[in-house]
Amino acid sequence: MIRVLIADDQEMVRSALRMVVDRHDDLRVVAVAADGEQAVAAAFAHRPDVIVMDVRMPRATGVEATERVLRQWPHPEPRPRVIVLTTFDLDEYVHSALRAGASGFLLKNTSPDHLADAIRTVVRGEAMLAPSVTQRLIRNFVATPPPGAGNPLELLTRREMDVLLLVAQGMSNAEIGAELGLSAPTVKSRLNRIFARLGVANRVQAALLAHNAGLLDRPG
Repeated sequence: MIRVLIADDQEMVRSALRMVVDRHDDLRVVAVAADGEQAVAAAFAHRPDVIVMDVRMPRATGVEATERVLRQWPHPEPRPRVIVLTTFDLDEYVHSALRAGASGFLLKNTSPDHLADAIRTVVRGEAMLAPSVTQRLIRNFVATPPPGAGNPLELLTRREMDVLLLVAQGMSNAEIGAELGLSAPTVKSRLNRIFARLGVANRVQAALLAHNAGLLDRPG
């Protein structure tokens, strides 16, 4: 059972999202929140697997709430995955959400089945982006390395670079394992080490950093 927190300042939207989620046997809404402060408090109290977070809310924006939840998480790992859901397909929202650690960015016109699939996808540690923003992200996103880190790719082993390259090409964990002859737990473990060494929160940020560094342009 995947536990879901819904955060949106409109009661009608919260109710609609709850119905979308709860109609699936493997998903369950454990809490709702009407603003960013409530979202943070509910996340800490209910420990959801996934938060569906509106980007524009009073008291704290969805981006601010995402950053606080992921940076100040008071419980043992894993932290919840966050899908930012918004009416507005604007780069500033996308960039801010991904820098805050969100694993997905979807528009509110997303179909109910696609939202359910997105929740399942991010729980597996993969990313889910609205198709309209993916290519713009690769072209325009500037990934910022940790202060004083120099070129963060230099921190990776050759095998970790192989994994990062496949992540940047959009492969899932299963596809990476098949390509490199690795088990699923090994792929997940290596990804966690890659994220830690690069100072990123998820595979979206890692992939964008790799694109920005020109990793895909290098000869094999």
